[in-house]
Amino acid sequence: MSIDPLSPIEEQLQGERAAALGEAGRRLEAALSDLARGETEERLDEAGTAAWHYMIVRESLGMYDHEAAFKIYEVPSRVLARVGVMRPGRPTGR
Repeated sequence: MSIDPLSPIEEQLQGERAAALGEAGRRLEAALSDLARGETEERLDEAGTAAWHYMIVRESLGMYDHEAAFKIYEVPSRVLARVGVMRPGRPTGR
């Protein structure tokens, strides 16, 4: 029986990815909550960026179908339309 020396490292990486997913989910919730207080171009951009980051983290965990997750978070289609859109002169994250 051989021991894979990378196995503990991969387990730790998966744990870090899972923690990052939780943080990305909280940021998405915060951006959507902010958007619910009043829709502006900036808030739509922030929510779109948060959704984009959430997708990236999910994909790092091998989850490529985002439809169900976005339904749970109730992400509006107008936010999803801004996923991946880069606005000149605006920061890309918090």
